Amino acid sequence: MSYVRPSFRHPELPLNELGYSRRDYEGPLSTLCAGCGHDSISAAIVQACFELSIAPHQVAKLSGIGCSSKTPSYFLGNSHGFNSVHGRMPSVATGANLANRELIYIGVSGDGDSASIGMGQFTHAVRRNVNMMYVVENNGCYGLTKGQDSATADVGSASKKGEPNPFAAIDLASIALQLGASFVARSFSGDRQQLVPLIKAAISHRGFAFIDVISPCVTFNNNPASTKGYEYVRDHLAATGTVDYVPFKQEISADYDEGECKSVTLHDGSVVQLRKADPELDLSSRRSALRLIKDYRANEQVLTGLLYMDEDSQDLHEIIGSSKTPLRELGEAELCPGQNVLDKLNDSLR
Repeated sequence: MSYVRPSFRHPELPLNELGYSRRDYEGPLSTLCAGCGHDSISAAIVQACFELSIAPHQVAKLSGIGCSSKTPSYFLGNSHGFNSVHGRMPSVATGANLANRELIYIGVSGDGDSASIGMGQFTHAVRRNVNMMYVVENNGCYGLTKGQDSATADVGSASKKGEPNPFAAIDLASIALQLGASFVARSFSGDRQQLVPLIKAAISHRGFAFIDVISPCVTFNNNPASTKGYEYVRDHLAATGTVDYVPFKQEISADYDEGECKSVTLHDGSVVQLRKADPELDLSSRRSALRLIKDYRANEQVLTGLLYMDEDSQDLHEIIGSSKTPLRELGEAELCPGQNVLDKLNDSLR
């Protein structure tokens, strides 16, 4: 169920390069709980797409099941969308991406959707380097089914009416790094200044861009005993540094001391700049990112920010040498080239 936004628009709303206002990237009013961190993530996606001047109809939103998977309804109302089965969003996104490589793919999932029933799907989307931004809205609980602990709940963490969790947490950012994700970041739904440039960089990245966003559940998991609540996260945040996204059309400059700034150029000429807070971070090293995640966790700190990026990443289409023309635009002659071509293909596999 959703509600329609008022049709009134201020006549002097700022417009982007395409002539769209920020309101053109919104959707219906959210029916999630008031104060839910997921709505803040939706607002960050809206702001990022507006600033990137992306035409809404060029975006495909995909999700599974859960509170998080409801959120694509609430942003980019004029884009394509598909709400799939619980945990199966990655395979749907892979198929859609192979059929039409010209769209921008945004996958929205939750900690239950990706870390439990959808773990197998998630791992294969990562290893195939599907060209998409994959956002996990991570609240450590199953909000739709009354707050049971999810697989990302930390040891000792307790929901509002639950016992302390006895099991080790699954860290999706670490798993994404180990499986070969070419862009990995972590953020907090309450830190819009950090989240918006991370989303812009993830959308512009070629390959699988993963962002794990801690997004407190205000109804079931926002209490002092929870490590995914607003109070705990704000008191234990640590960041890799300040992230800036500079589009190719803008002058690229940085007011950082020598050795403090790391710049990564994306395939479209845009630049991601990171003013490093921790000198041990090497953006091009998975080992560095994994070590820092563990070190900060040992000190009961949540490490956020850009953790790893491969600027030379090849996405799934480049890896398998797929057709430059979207499959949906191929005709019968291309799809059924004849027996001779089939015989040559079979001979190559013998």
